[in-house]
Amino acid sequence: MADRLRNATSPYLLQHADNPVDWWQWSDDAFAEARRRDVPVLLSVGYSACHWCHVMAHESFEDEATAGIVNDNVVPIKVDREERPDVDAVYMTATQAMTGQGGWPMTVFLTPDREPFYCGTYYPREQFQRLVMAVARAWRDDRENVAGQARKVAEVLAENGGLGAAGGGAAGVGGGAAGAGSAAGLAGGGAGAPVAPVAAERCDAAVTLLARRYDSRLGGFGGAPKFPPSTVLEFLLRQSERQQSQQPPAEQALAMVAGTAEAMARGGIYDQLGGGFARYSVDAEWVVPHFEKMLYDNAQLARVYAHWWRRSGGDLARRVAEQTCDWMIADLATSDGGFASALDADSDGEEGAFYVWTPADLAEVLGPEDGAYAAELFAVSPGGTFEHGRSVLQLPADPADPLRYERVRSALLAARAARVWPARDDKVVAAWNGLAITALAEAGLLFGRPGYVDAARAAAGLLTTVHLTGGRLARTSMNGAAGQSGGVLEDYANVAAGLLTLAGVTGEEQWVTIAGELLEVTLERFRDVGGGFYDTADDSEQLIYRPADPADGPAPSGTFAVAGALLSYSALTGSARHREAAAAALGAVADLAGRYPQAAGWGLAVAEAFLAGPDEIAVVGPPQDERTRALHRAALLGAPPGAVIALGTGAGPAAAAAVVPGGQESSIPLLSGRGLVGGQPAAYVCRGFTCRLPVTTADDLLTALRQ
Repeated sequence: MADRLRNATSPYLLQHADNPVDWWQWSDDAFAEARRRDVPVLLSVGYSACHWCHVMAHESFEDEATAGIVNDNVVPIKVDREERPDVDAVYMTATQAMTGQGGWPMTVFLTPDREPFYCGTYYPREQFQRLVMAVARAWRDDRENVAGQARKVAEVLAENGGLGAAGGGAAGVGGGAAGAGSAAGLAGGGAGAPVAPVAAERCDAAVTLLARRYDSRLGGFGGAPKFPPSTVLEFLLRQSERQQSQQPPAEQALAMVAGTAEAMARGGIYDQLGGGFARYSVDAEWVVPHFEKMLYDNAQLARVYAHWWRRSGGDLARRVAEQTCDWMIADLATSDGGFASALDADSDGEEGAFYVWTPADLAEVLGPEDGAYAAELFAVSPGGTFEHGRSVLQLPADPADPLRYERVRSALLAARAARVWPARDDKVVAAWNGLAITALAEAGLLFGRPGYVDAARAAAGLLTTVHLTGGRLARTSMNGAAGQSGGVLEDYANVAAGLLTLAGVTGEEQWVTIAGELLEVTLERFRDVGGGFYDTADDSEQLIYRPADPADGPAPSGTFAVAGALLSYSALTGSARHREAAAAALGAVADLAGRYPQAAGWGLAVAEAFLAGPDEIAVVGPPQDERTRALHRAALLGAPPGAVIALGTGAGPAAAAAVVPGGQESSIPLLSGRGLVGGQPAAYVCRGFTCRLPVTTADDLLTALRQ
């Protein structure tokens, strides 16, 4: 048997390298082999932290008898969805269209021409064996019908641009497939046409629609399972900040943020000992998580809680924001400066074993008195909230004795560290690291934590040296070596956005230059003729159709992410071209927000930034001067939705050009002509490069921003 996964850069593929299944990586050679053997292709898509992917691997892919059936009847291809999101998007759309559901592991049977004809998700061993044999029999005995159906599905997908917004990957894991039904008649989408920015009334209407779907008792939207609605919370925060009033949309928006953020922070979905959030809650109460912890969730949520703290000043918001940043640095930081993708749901062969406790476990670590205190504090009951009488830790109320709480938490965290740890996916994903850079840079400035900014800078260094070659981004890297897959739209957009934020926090101008180069690639390689954006570049591998889904999933869609990055860049540079491109990218917001606002959260958030200007804040002064630091922090504390910040070192009177911290004159247009005022550090609040009179105190800056 060939050993084709040994050279993979994906930990998920490496997990399957020893399987008796004769796996191929996604390649032309694999499909040529299927054509040579005249057999169909089995495409199996998953990711390393996926619990049900592990279950199917143990049951089927590690089983010699099952592997024999697979090897004899199909050419099996294994794909990491995080490494090849384009392949995942195309065939997940087909799976959802054919079966009405989706999830991972995704199991798809294809013709040698890459056209899908039978789709499903997780299958138990015996059912999977029967399915493979049934597919092989249909391929031999009913080839014309199978091939014709596959061709019809591929044509419909191509004609409809991937069937528009598929819902963004929040689908649960289902068993079995519903067969290869016709995909005709489903509504189309694809890259949208340019339209004017979304009106304030549309944002207000989205708040009203979200309020109807809001779970006022438990927080979040809808029932079980519940996913952290990160992009929606960011939109609602921006909505409440733009309104800054007692109008119903502002009150509703802030109430939904507070209710959801507090429920998640007190529930089992949040790691009460180590910080950080699991991917979702299996119940509506946020009690029992699906235990995998993803970088993209935690980067977004760290920023959401930091912004909630900025809006409310609450201790819970700050604690969760800081603990989540601390967790990312402690548990996901890689030796080369980036952030790993995820921690597994399983450890020691069992889901959640690393995180759950019984009252006896607590007493063993803490002694009977503190053990009983911890059981009450963290809602650990004799019957348990999870399997086998064990409980996931919650924090229903703030501890009355903070010192005792911290002592107990530290002792439990140390004891937990001795358990078998969940596996870590060390793959560095460009887009998710871009989200982490944004969160850590902002949190570092807001909370006075320079270590966060250092971590953001290190990740930016990895992305711009290892991932970036000849102006093009690699999607992933591992152990300091770039992977073979090219970056998709979300990679370019989130990395550009992260670099722009980092520049505003550090005053290091090179990040703006690189962000501009990345955005130029998006405009040249990803844009549709109508002004919208595809998810893949025009010179990337051609699949059965070119995906262009504007809907948010658990992270911002590439389309809405690039809209935000383009808008920020235009505000720093005064580029009308980038602002117009951002407006065009928001063309899909209105329709999505009117039907399913949960899938348009980031688009609505960027629309709020349009409505706010966005404001442009130039801070100039010696970087070590406490007055400069106070102005800089006040700029972020009081920043209206989507505001951009530029930091330079003033070089004299206001008419003089600002310089960046290294001493050279700034090339960022927002800093041009902005200098010290009366020898003092100063801040300039501008919109469309038209500025108010500069201010020299943090209080005056906050007043100017509120106005």
